[in-house]
Amino acid sequence: MNDVQRQVQDAVDQLVESGAERGLQVAVYRHGDLVADAVAGVADAETGRPVTAGTPFHVTSTGKGATSAVVHVLVEQGVLGYDTRIADLWPEFAAHGKERATVKDALTHSVGVPGLPVETTPEDLTDWDGMCALIADAAPWWEPGTRTGYHPQSYGFIVGEIVRRATGRPISRVLREEVAGPLGVADEMFFGVPESELGRVARLEEPEGGMEFTPEMMAAMAEQVPFFRVVNGWTAAPPAALPTAAYCNRRDVLTADIPAGGVMSARAVARMYAALMGGTGGVRLISPERLREITAPSISGVDEITGAPVTRGLGYDIGFPGPLDGPALFGMAGSGGTAAYADHTSGIAIAVAKNRVTAGDYTTFHHIASIIAKALPAS
Repeated sequence: MNDVQRQVQDAVDQLVESGAERGLQVAVYRHGDLVADAVAGVADAETGRPVTAGTPFHVTSTGKGATSAVVHVLVEQGVLGYDTRIADLWPEFAAHGKERATVKDALTHSVGVPGLPVETTPEDLTDWDGMCALIADAAPWWEPGTRTGYHPQSYGFIVGEIVRRATGRPISRVLREEVAGPLGVADEMFFGVPESELGRVARLEEPEGGMEFTPEMMAAMAEQVPFFRVVNGWTAAPPAALPTAAYCNRRDVLTADIPAGGVMSARAVARMYAALMGGTGGVRLISPERLREITAPSISGVDEITGAPVTRGLGYDIGFPGPLDGPALFGMAGSGGTAAYADHTSGIAIAVAKNRVTAGDYTTFHHIASIIAKALPAS
């Protein structure tokens, strides 16, 4: 056991033993080599099923990193380009002034369709054609390409439909055939989980005193946080479709293509980031030139939805406050406290998956990141 593995394993054991986490995975790659792959706790509190390195977790928006990677691989193959107009692939998307929106606009959350109808349900999200038709016909909240605002759920349908129109294949299949399969993690990285694999998926849980989003609470939050505001009956945060533990554990949600999130192991996500950088196991997903392009700041400013300052590359946030923060850091975090980021100068990729939902709290990720920052100084 190498020293990094020992330090990370000790940390995840302590986090579970303390009760801070129920089940936890951490994977770290450096220059394409897996240097830590640590697990602790149980994947299902009711059955006591243990977490393994290959256990898939619903990692919510951490999965957007894989959604974006699919596009980059297709661009690398010449199937489409970042400047390709979405409407050239998906004519219906041109409605209401969106005809000039590009693939780049989709990747940078700049299309201007961040919301869904307030009454959107989990059942609605499992209807691919219905959701894509709804989004295609939506009026943008701003002129596409002029501002950025986080697209919590619509991102997955917009990017996913771009992929489907360009390839003739659903994004879950493209993920398997072009990303997860070549990397050897096809059984650890999913959008729609096959029925046969559901028994392996970790069960998420809310901490004690978990929040229930009532209409009254949503109205109060909308006055303070742009994320919850309602515009002509649409919101970035439909109450019934928020990624709570109950939502993420639903069988219909797990088996559907909803690629604003994903169901995957920390090892699979970290391996994907390693393959976007220098490659791993003989597999490199994109060229060095493409890596520089997607990790360069593409748009920055105050996010129209979160109200926070943000810098975005193509499909990834640039930087993440904490021990690993810096202009070379790119990745995505999930609403429940999961995260996966990589630093293309140090060659380090780190992913954390867990089943205790800590909304907006990345204490565990930062704790692990601080260990990695000390154990693997940049070189």
